[in-house]
Amino acid sequence: MTKIEVFVLPGCSQCSTGLDALKEVADSFGPGACLWQVRNLLENIDQAVRLGILSTPAMALDGKLVFTSLPSPQQLRTELSRHVGS
Repeated sequence: MTKIEVFVLPGCSQCSTGLDALKEVADSFGPGACLWQVRNLLENIDQAVRLGILSTPAMALDGKLVFTSLPSPQQLRTELSRHVGS
């Protein structure tokens, strides 16, 4: 299972724009393939610092910072295809 963590700030319009479409991409890999978690950066600041997150929104896959801004659905699909099942 690929763990997807999306780090956001409450009230950030950039953080919420497009999340539904990205979650649909993750869900398209089938049940149990991806674990989707939206994390409040302020509540998870220690983890965000360990990952090297400097701004939001940001996305980590399997504990590694992969996107420093929200990717397009196609970018996420391409990256997840490298991770799912590996």
